[in-house]
Amino acid sequence: MARTTRQVDGSEGEDRAAAHLEQAGLQLLARNWRCRAGELDLVARDRDGTIVFVEVRRRASSAFGGAAASITPAKQMRLARTAELYRLVMRCADRPCRFDVVLIEAGRLEWIRDAFQPGV
Repeated sequence: MARTTRQVDGSEGEDRAAAHLEQAGLQLLARNWRCRAGELDLVARDRDGTIVFVEVRRRASSAFGGAAASITPAKQMRLARTAELYRLVMRCADRPCRFDVVLIEAGRLEWIRDAFQPGV
């Protein structure tokens, strides 16, 4: 089945985010990790061993609040549940973790470390 323009754009945004994070020294562990609770765009390990769950948001412009506004409290809770399952399945629940966001808006990439604390 052919991929939609939106899927292609999303994949390109994730490629760009992954390359940026790897250049910054993070090790990519998973991409588009799925389970019954949801999906994690990128999972990486920082130099200090912290597991980093990365939500990538790409928007053409800042209209309607832009990319950042799309990460609602409900989305944060869904990411936290999915991350908890990842940590259990991958047997890394004892490691510290954080939630980062990579925003790509009008071609500009912004990496926000420790963007939110859902209580995982």
